[in-house]
Amino acid sequence: MKLDEIRRALREAGIDGWLLYDVHHRDMMAYRILGLDDRVEPSRRWFYFIPAEGEPVRLCHRVEPDRLAALPGEQRHYLAWTELHEALRDVVSGHAKVAMQYSPLCNIPQVAVADAGTVELIRAAGVEVVTSADLVQRFEAVMGEEAYGSHCEAGAVVQGVKNEAFELLGRAIHDSGPITEYDIREFILARFSEEGLTTDGAVPIVGFNDHPANPHFEPTRENAYSLHHGDTILIDLWARWSEPHGVYYDITWCGFAGQKPPPRYQEIFDTVCRARDAALDLVRSRLSEGREVRGFELDDAARAVVREAGYGDAFIHRTGHSIGREVHGNGANIDNLETKDERLLLPGTCFSIEPGIYIEGRMAVRTEIDVFITPAGSVEVYGDIQRELVLIG
Repeated sequence: MKLDEIRRALREAGIDGWLLYDVHHRDMMAYRILGLDDRVEPSRRWFYFIPAEGEPVRLCHRVEPDRLAALPGEQRHYLAWTELHEALRDVVSGHAKVAMQYSPLCNIPQVAVADAGTVELIRAAGVEVVTSADLVQRFEAVMGEEAYGSHCEAGAVVQGVKNEAFELLGRAIHDSGPITEYDIREFILARFSEEGLTTDGAVPIVGFNDHPANPHFEPTRENAYSLHHGDTILIDLWARWSEPHGVYYDITWCGFAGQKPPPRYQEIFDTVCRARDAALDLVRSRLSEGREVRGFELDDAARAVVREAGYGDAFIHRTGHSIGREVHGNGANIDNLETKDERLLLPGTCFSIEPGIYIEGRMAVRTEIDVFITPAGSVEVYGDIQRELVLIG
């Protein structure tokens, strides 16, 4: 645990302390931030309070008295619920503003794991409870050079498997016979396994024609379409190295089975590419000028392009998400639709930019890149950026 860094972050944010707690593995962020062993699930609540000044406090049930023994600080115990309430009041007393894994109006649902009752307990002690969203991002989403290297190395394989998948579709159109969305899904998963990558049980999105108009369409053996000449194609694939600290790489590419895509399909593809580039240009220009930029602002930039093209109602999800050891990480999202993500895009964080247009019952396009902000504040995109439809057959 980076105790001194946490204290410094609290002081910079004007927050008096950070109260982390868990029971039954509800808050896995707390384990990673504190560097705790998460292999044994706690059956009783534990609390760990880090003040901006002074020593931390460990509060554990007497049935599990050593739950936080690996952490520094004063050890306290409770048995009855009345003792717990009293102990919590005592721990936070004298601190006007305390951060918890709480999000006002649940604007950042990834962080909103503190239950309402526990928040009420802390407020009853006369303490203002504030969101830990920016703290979580700082200690969960910011990655070092080694982690970013893992992202890029996984990216090289993912980009290669994507190319192989389109080549396989091309061979099928030419001469090798029928091939389905499910076949490509299984091919991608097999190739990831051969290369030592994992999706942690998730499956890639492979959709023809109207299927990817559902942004989270999952092909199965039963629902899969076979590929035919004239079909539109979307492939969304993501993976990380199987080692515990591998960082995900996540991209979406689109293609067409033929040489002359339908005009509308070409139009919506060109639109989402312009939207993607508008968001990318904004983060690059802001950071190059030494100015701050927040997740919702990139969403606004991309969405404005889609709206101007007349497809605003068909862009039905946020523009992007944080990327880390989980494909949807705990940093700032590129979002002013599903939530208003006002978190800063910090150096050392990675996120996707993936605008999409979804024409129900007909077709869909999404283009996705992964953006990394270096510790020095420059913007990098590892791997190819799609600028033309992949034409096969």
